[in-house]
Amino acid sequence: MILTVLEGMYNSLGESEKLVADYVIKRPDDVIHYSITEFSMHCKASEATIYRLCRKIGFDGYQQFKIALARELTLPSGKFTSLEEVKDFPGFVSAMFDESIGILKDTRQLLDVEQLQKGVKLILNAKRLLFFGVGRSASIAKDGSLRFAILGFHTVSYSDPHAQVMVGAGLTKFDVVIGISHSGAIRDIVKSMEVARDTGAKTIAITAGINSPITEVADVILHCAAGKEHLGNFLNNRIGEFTIMNVLYRSVLLKMGEKINPHLDNLYNKILKPKRFEK
Repeated sequence: MILTVLEGMYNSLGESEKLVADYVIKRPDDVIHYSITEFSMHCKASEATIYRLCRKIGFDGYQQFKIALARELTLPSGKFTSLEEVKDFPGFVSAMFDESIGILKDTRQLLDVEQLQKGVKLILNAKRLLFFGVGRSASIAKDGSLRFAILGFHTVSYSDPHAQVMVGAGLTKFDVVIGISHSGAIRDIVKSMEVARDTGAKTIAITAGINSPITEVADVILHCAAGKEHLGNFLNNRIGEFTIMNVLYRSVLLKMGEKINPHLDNLYNKILKPKRFEK
């Protein structure tokens, strides 16, 4: 998962470390043949920077990193044609689907099941669930709030940063805040999560940003794949965050067991079904 992890932690790297990461992501087949001195020359970063990045990824040194990268490259990658490589519109559409499939596969590998179980336990014991998201993450927060409201939880979503901190300041240890941020580096959402945690509330972060600021203010971290960065995040695929939210929701539903069935049956048969036009 070296390439996927590098994509996830990219925004948290220093400028010189990004030079190293860029080269690895774009030309991994070349990197495995370089000594650290040769790699330093090609990526235009110091040997110390390369060593530091290897340590951040979880390796003891450059040689261990190269061996792991070489092994990763020998495995079936499941990578598809990139959007930049296609020349026709049908190919572009196909590549869009391939990109989403790749993100889902990488998200499945990144997701820490122990962290997921911990998050499920926090939610089941919560009196209130609050969902924080700004910008494009606001729609994911709203979706999550609705999902858990269906299960009978007291939930609400907030997309305004001022509202988030005002509400967050009044939370208790019985509340859980779920914050969504693709990069994990948006000041507003990180500050809102920090305020909530300082009051005693439990915090869950859904993010593609490995080692990002939001992970420092979260009791539970649920990582999804970042995917390839497009135009300053404006076009980044958010299917990973939506999928993590769905997995979290379905996991809670599983733990609730059959006792939730009467509630769901009543919701569908007596409330939702009558709203449909019958043929």
